[in-house]
Amino acid sequence: MNITYNDKTDILYIRLDDRKQDVINRRVTEDIVLDIGEEDRIIGIEILDASKHVPLERLLPIKYEFSKT
Repeated sequence: MNITYNDKTDILYIRLDDRKQDVINRRVTEDIVLDIGEEDRIIGIEILDASKHVPLERLLPIKYEFSKT
């Protein structure tokens, strides 16, 4: 499992399966998108506006991704 957070876009992504595979995106709420892979398994969870929904400080360690400017 890999958790990344992008502070510029405020998106938290939880990758549950690191195998390379085709995925289909399914929006389940306005702020949550599931990546569905082989055999309808959840491969990843994307949380938009993450700081409003998740206590980010409790998920440490998080691999932070910062945009290069």
